[in-house]
Amino acid sequence: MLRFIPALLFAISATAPLQAQDTTRLADGLQGVLDTFRDRYGFPGATAAITLPDGTVIAAATGLADVEVGMPMTPDSRMLAASIGKTFVAATVLALENEGRLSRADLLADHLGDRDWFDDLPNAGLMTLDQLLHHTSGLPDHVYQPAFQAAWAEMTSGEIPVTSERLIGFVTGLEPMFEAGTAWAYSDTGYILLGLVIEDVTGTPWEDVVRTRFLGPLKLLGTIPSDRRDLPDLAVGYLASDNPFGLPARTADAEGRLLWNPAVEGAGGGLASTSRDLALWGHLLFTGSAMEGPYLERLLDAVPVSADTPDVLYGAGVAIYVDTPLGPVYGHGSWIPAYVSSLRHYADHGLTVAFQINTDTGFLDGTSDLAATLEGALADLAIKALP
Repeated sequence: MLRFIPALLFAISATAPLQAQDTTRLADGLQGVLDTFRDRYGFPGATAAITLPDGTVIAAATGLADVEVGMPMTPDSRMLAASIGKTFVAATVLALENEGRLSRADLLADHLGDRDWFDDLPNAGLMTLDQLLHHTSGLPDHVYQPAFQAAWAEMTSGEIPVTSERLIGFVTGLEPMFEAGTAWAYSDTGYILLGLVIEDVTGTPWEDVVRTRFLGPLKLLGTIPSDRRDLPDLAVGYLASDNPFGLPARTADAEGRLLWNPAVEGAGGGLASTSRDLALWGHLLFTGSAMEGPYLERLLDAVPVSADTPDVLYGAGVAIYVDTPLGPVYGHGSWIPAYVSSLRHYADHGLTVAFQINTDTGFLDGTSDLAATLEGALADLAIKALP
């Protein structure tokens, strides 16, 4: 998607930095939007952040991180970032490709073909790394398999992390959804496999590779692997009482420890973060500053999600909305029990916006327009603040 890049670079170079009073006004406006939305929708708490074209990050919080004890939500409150973690996994693959340690054109078999379960994968010998990145491998998603859903409570009730191999096992022996490379279907399982590829190439757990390549160097200090129940500064999440996971409405104990083990997500997401970090990450990633060497062309090289929505594409771990009233938009949304997050980069304006909410009520059944409406309000606020 090279046609997007010149517009993005022009927007960044042509936009003057905000003056101090304008930055203060934007911070007040951000707080006001969050407070207004909490009053309107009644969610427990939320955080949001805007990264300006010059890299300045403005963050705010509203409501409560723990309703029962009255703990305020702060900009440093973490929440589970879920599938936004795919942007980090995909960026790691592109970084390894820059170094010549793998190629997106590699067959998955080149890296994992010696595993005893490999030949039982749908499209086992045909999938490429590029197809896994773009969700065009034809691989089913283990999350939607009845066997996985039946095992959810048992897998998430203990402290022992669920292995990638066990998650992959929910799709072995199944028929492929389509011939590799011929259609699109979202698959968390594909990113679990990419995590194993990263580990095969580096000899290091994928979470540690992400930490050493991105989280540390880019000072994303609020972002950590969500590999255990006890995650520091994690806002308590809240579910509808009739949720399909059999979880209580409050998803943490009195000490703030999750009542379920988020390690079950693996490389399909696998990070807890703050809105501040997500907005900064999106800014760096989508302006070509997240790593050494060129990568934007490969990041934004995208495929259609559906013939019915030709302007909605998916690149390497990134959703791309080609033609919106605000110009092209890059990013990722995410959901995981009790948390909803959004990351959006408005390329023509050089702005990145992120938010996180500590409830998913109304999200699964589509009865709430909260996420889409808040995305629009935050983008409108940020764009109007530019000189």
